[in-house]
Amino acid sequence: MNDESFSLCERLIPSSYVRQAHQAVRARETQIRTFIEHRRWPEDGWDDVTIELLLHELAMMDSNNFPGNCGVGEREARFGSELVARRHYRMGHGIGRSGDITAIQPKAAGSSLIMKLSNILVKDAIKIAGARTITSSFIVPMATGMSIVLCFLALRNQRPKAKYIIWPRIDQKSCFKAIVTSGFIPIVIENVLEGDELRTDLNEIERKIEELGAENICCICSTTSCFAPRAPDRLEELATICSKNNIPHVVNNAYGLQSTKCMHLIQQASRVGRLDVFVQSTDKNFLVPVGGSVIAGYNKELIEEISRVYPGRASATPSLDVFITLLSQGVKGYKKMLADRKEMYKYLAEEVQKVVDVHGEKLLSTKNNTISLAISLSQLHGNSKQLTELGSMLFTRFVSGTRVVAYDSPSKEVAGYTFQNYGAHTNRYPCTYLTAAAAVGMTRNDVDMFVKRLDKVLSKCITKDSTKSDLKDTLETEALSKKLNMASFNESSEEKT
Repeated sequence: MNDESFSLCERLIPSSYVRQAHQAVRARETQIRTFIEHRRWPEDGWDDVTIELLLHELAMMDSNNFPGNCGVGEREARFGSELVARRHYRMGHGIGRSGDITAIQPKAAGSSLIMKLSNILVKDAIKIAGARTITSSFIVPMATGMSIVLCFLALRNQRPKAKYIIWPRIDQKSCFKAIVTSGFIPIVIENVLEGDELRTDLNEIERKIEELGAENICCICSTTSCFAPRAPDRLEELATICSKNNIPHVVNNAYGLQSTKCMHLIQQASRVGRLDVFVQSTDKNFLVPVGGSVIAGYNKELIEEISRVYPGRASATPSLDVFITLLSQGVKGYKKMLADRKEMYKYLAEEVQKVVDVHGEKLLSTKNNTISLAISLSQLHGNSKQLTELGSMLFTRFVSGTRVVAYDSPSKEVAGYTFQNYGAHTNRYPCTYLTAAAAVGMTRNDVDMFVKRLDKVLSKCITKDSTKSDLKDTLETEALSKKLNMASFNESSEEKT
């Protein structure tokens, strides 16, 4: 209601009550006006009432919600279900136009504002996380893999002769399939083992550039966030190589936005060399449902070109989810979430160390990976049945997210290419291991329950395996004893003869 409406209310109820209510409404409206005016992420999170007030007012700016609107086009944001309409706050036009995902829609001023404001919030979040000098970013209603495809297709327009993408191996299908889907030939660079960690083979990358020719390479596609014992790629050195050879550099930063280590690598790489664009998931970094990602970079023209590659309009749902979540958190809430995750990683590592010490295993040393950790399973080495049982036991005890990687995992075909020992990021890792990660949203209770259940499962599996080994040793000893006794008997018989 406007000021006149509140004045009219004083004819119905005492004016003192109306003035007090008017002040309360004004406070919320001031929050909204300040946010739109300054286009900056609020320090303190908003309550749900204020967020919904803004959403309802923005929804009324879309043509499908105009009183007396007469839509005669093929897309008029009509809803066949009232439940679906409420789920989307009656905004059904989506974002963008047929030629550009970031374009403004004439029929959807409210939805277009949400798209613009959510992109502003995300850019602020990325800067807070560590990439302080990025020039542009936008939310894409596709998960990380397909968003990386958009980046590759945009680079194809700039480098029409290029056929190859150099890719330090990471055993995660999305990024590799993105290369193949884009029509490029992947040049897989095997990692090198340094201590317990798998690191980028820079020498092999430089050799491949010299062999293939820099002009024939679309880009180097590196990775930050990954499962231990693989470490983030050496981004600074790769950025220097890309700058020296004039090769674009794309970074798969899927869940690296939550890690100050990963974001520091990205910022430093952009400072010392070339880093064109990095892509991250919305669900893994902002605690929203699966379905979106953020494309960001240091070259505004390239980011705009990538947005124009997207064909057709797009769903507004990922943008709306991020918009609501970041307004709920505020800057302070987001910073706390990042700090809490960092503490949870330390706590997870400490508690897991206690468990592995009891069971005679090892927490692998992967200091460059500050999200994931790996635990050796050397006592189950070569026992595929027990390893399968271990994974199953954890899953049936409601432990999700762990991965058991065997020393002798079978080869796997991905998009027509065969990888040896798939899952280990290398053709042969020295031991079998189990991984766990400390991602945003994890609590101390999660860690406590995990280590308790891990301890029980290891006790069952390792004890069971040890019992089998002891039985096998006993049988072998008895067999050897019988052979020795028989030999002794034969020698005694010969002497008597």
